[in-house]
Amino acid sequence: MLRKTISLLILVIISLLHVGWTKQGAKHVDVIIYGGTSAAVTAAVQVVRMGKSVVIISPEKHLGGLSASGLGFTDSGEKSIVGGLAREFYQRIYTYYQNPAAWPWQEKNEFGITGQGHPTDDGTKPTMWLFEPHVAEKVFEDFITEYKITVRRNEWLDRVNGVQRNNGIITSIKTLSGNTYRGTIFIDATYEGDLMAAAGVSYHIGREANSTYNETWNGIQTGDLPVKFHSFKNLHVSPYTIPGDPKSGLLPLISTADPGIRGEGDKRIQAYCFRTCLTKNEQNRVPFARPTDYDSTQYELLIRIHNSGWTATFGGFASIPNLKTDVNNKGPFSFDNIGKNYDYPEATYERRKEIIKQHESYQKGLLYFISHDSRMPPEIREQMNQWGLSKDEFTDNGNWPYQLYIREARRMIGASILTENEIIGKNKVIHPIAMGSYSMDSHNTQRHVTPEGFVENEGDIEVKIPPYQVDLGSIIPKKSECKNLLIPVALSSSHIAYGSVRMEPVFMILGQSAATVAVLSLQHKTGLNDLAYDVIRSRLIQDNQVLEYKTH
Repeated sequence: MLRKTISLLILVIISLLHVGWTKQGAKHVDVIIYGGTSAAVTAAVQVVRMGKSVVIISPEKHLGGLSASGLGFTDSGEKSIVGGLAREFYQRIYTYYQNPAAWPWQEKNEFGITGQGHPTDDGTKPTMWLFEPHVAEKVFEDFITEYKITVRRNEWLDRVNGVQRNNGIITSIKTLSGNTYRGTIFIDATYEGDLMAAAGVSYHIGREANSTYNETWNGIQTGDLPVKFHSFKNLHVSPYTIPGDPKSGLLPLISTADPGIRGEGDKRIQAYCFRTCLTKNEQNRVPFARPTDYDSTQYELLIRIHNSGWTATFGGFASIPNLKTDVNNKGPFSFDNIGKNYDYPEATYERRKEIIKQHESYQKGLLYFISHDSRMPPEIREQMNQWGLSKDEFTDNGNWPYQLYIREARRMIGASILTENEIIGKNKVIHPIAMGSYSMDSHNTQRHVTPEGFVENEGDIEVKIPPYQVDLGSIIPKKSECKNLLIPVALSSSHIAYGSVRMEPVFMILGQSAATVAVLSLQHKTGLNDLAYDVIRSRLIQDNQVLEYKTH
């Protein structure tokens, strides 16, 4: 009887141990990072470098976010303000391409020094800012391997019941798989801000009115503005099925809604697209296939645009190594699927998958249309037919990018808010933890009919700015809402300021800064909102973060 009891007890213990291993996350760690973006990786590396334990809980299988999903033509702005782990990433890219084996489709000197920028101040650490998606992913995975970072992939936060809180402190998060992860500090490194929202932190979606923060370039941008680049401008294209006849109805992909009043706020967000990696290299090219749900009528507007004299089809094809290109939206009708993403930020996972699939179908259909439809100008059709998907990219996803470009989703309303006024230097930043420099850049939010009866895009803004600082309060929630969460990606920012700060190098910088704040908080046994800024600043500078812009 005793032997039987002991045997049963052993079985119970083994069973409990097995549960502990299969229900990953039972172990308590210092910092839990939710998300698989570039910011998630740099944050994790920084935690390890500072001697604390960390785990990345990633919904995605592939790490690196858009940097590893097609955005190889880096929107860097002033490169000298990129420091720390972000600069190390671009240095590692440079080092990778020094190896002749990195050039299977092109001679290195053929590509030249394009995109390599300039070295750091001491001239010893050159960088490269143009790269292939799989190379970026390799660099991120090298970080993970070198620093022995635990990553739990394909783990999706239970956004309804998955965040446990006690007196404003997150104690654990649970994923849809049933795994629970317990930690002391949490970092939401997602583009969507899902953990932030589930934790009850305030946020905004859409454009604020200019009056909200005393801005100029926020809100609805109807009318003729000098900062528009992807509009119809003077093409005077009819939006109607029968040109000039409103009774015939609108062509597809044109909104029937009132575009709104200039300067007022709305719930629209800037358009999404995939950053496709294309090539003309016959040995590495996958021809554009006709999608199963292909509908050529969706692209009728493009024919009218070409008939009106527009010729910049290939203006968004930016060269990256090995005869490839990072393709971005360009012009009045392109790869941005304007107006089809408004519900994405708050949507369920199932609905998000539908939105992503619709964007994929739209973009694949457009590539096929341009390369095959007889109504396209022959020279454009023939040139597009020379392009195709890169066979050696995204090899487990049909050569299609892993992630949709979520240019904007939720934005926290945090301890402080980055606005146009901080970016242009009108308001002083008191506690800088990072710098940005890219133009205030919002893609279009809607395609509508003007009072004159023509089709027009609205929402595109590109305003050049000098380098600027990002305040500590932009990544920390209000103390009254959550005391142990940092948000370096869906950070506290107005719509138009986010149009600048949303660039991948800045996300990497902010990821590292967020991790620094997290670990210092643990070391000093102080809340995130109460940590002395001088302590943060000292460590950031020690780790080669750039906090002030120095002209040369």
